[in-house]
Amino acid sequence: MALKQFNPVTPSLRGTVLIDRSELWKGKPVKALTEGKNHTGGRNNHGRTTSFFRGGGHKQSYRFVDFKRRKFDMAGIVERLEYDPNRTAFIALIKYGDGELAYILAPQRLRVGDQVVAGNKVDIKPGNAMPLGAIPVGTIIHNIEMKLGAGGKIARAAGNYAQLVGKDSGYAQIKLMSGELRMVRAECMASIGAVSNPDNMNQSIGKAGRARWMGRRPHNRGVVMNPVDHPHGGGEGRTSGGRHPVTPWGKPTKGYKTRVNKRTDDLIIRRRNKGK
Repeated sequence: MALKQFNPVTPSLRGTVLIDRSELWKGKPVKALTEGKNHTGGRNNHGRTTSFFRGGGHKQSYRFVDFKRRKFDMAGIVERLEYDPNRTAFIALIKYGDGELAYILAPQRLRVGDQVVAGNKVDIKPGNAMPLGAIPVGTIIHNIEMKLGAGGKIARAAGNYAQLVGKDSGYAQIKLMSGELRMVRAECMASIGAVSNPDNMNQSIGKAGRARWMGRRPHNRGVVMNPVDHPHGGGEGRTSGGRHPVTPWGKPTKGYKTRVNKRTDDLIIRRRNKGK
């Protein structure tokens, strides 16, 4: 979808660039496929702030999205494309032949009235889903499972995709947008195409108020706080921190490696920071 710009009748509209959602469904979502959603305000189960600058925002309901695509060999028709406040991508409402309704991640070039199907051997069309072992090498894919039956985990954000670059010894090799090259079991499911709404990254929300509607509160830096509030705080006059950047709890940030999942280290062929 295209981007939408505005006449500069107010200072905030001068720089505002938003996604044109005129082609999306304008009504409410399917009630049976939604549930209420509580906002945390950045607090954990003890009521302590663990993620700063969150709170407020518009009321939202969570849409149940089918990331598993286990309804094999039953075609579904795209009833409509919808906005989802819980993710940057759009979602598509699918009506299967037996009357069941489900939401899936909408890929690019998927239109109302299109037919989608999941199975062991289906056409290579946007929205169809099949095991990685049955997908031709070189295909653009999204919503990729990391464990069989666990549902898609990789390439789910707006405009995101991965490429199937090889198959060997029961594993599929996929190249991610970050440049990482990794192996996934060939039995895992993936959907064809790239995720919808690629222009999401080109938005400019234009004003602080729109950030508040999204639940984002004003962000203030650690160096302007007092020492009791942040390790960067305090000092006479302005400082640049005086130490390597840390979180409010003293843990290093900016470049500090946090990945501790050694169990899957062998599945990563090339790291993202080794160049694309």
